[in-house]
Amino acid sequence: MKRVFSSLNLAEVHHARNLLEAEGIRAFVRNEFLSGAMGEVPFDQCQPELWIAADQDSARAERVLREGLLWGRAKGSIWQCACGEIIEAQFTQCWRCGSEKSP
Repeated sequence: MKRVFSSLNLAEVHHARNLLEAEGIRAFVRNEFLSGAMGEVPFDQCQPELWIAADQDSARAERVLREGLLWGRAKGSIWQCACGEIIEAQFTQCWRCGSEKSP
């Protein structure tokens, strides 16, 4: 077993697990319920962690996570809708007016 990812954001850790499992890599989350202990226990010991079951999958797991945009590196760049709203790169539709991103 090897830890491949950790974050204070539990949703981000579960997203990472889903990315790995979609690639056939068995993964599980540790410290999922320790957030309530923060303050009593150092935060770095409470943060959710993602572990893989087989050490030989570690290089592939790291590649999947890197390509999965976990660290906010969306392909493309931010764009501005005709209504004036600034939209992050991963979105193709404006949340305010519903317009599609123009090519």
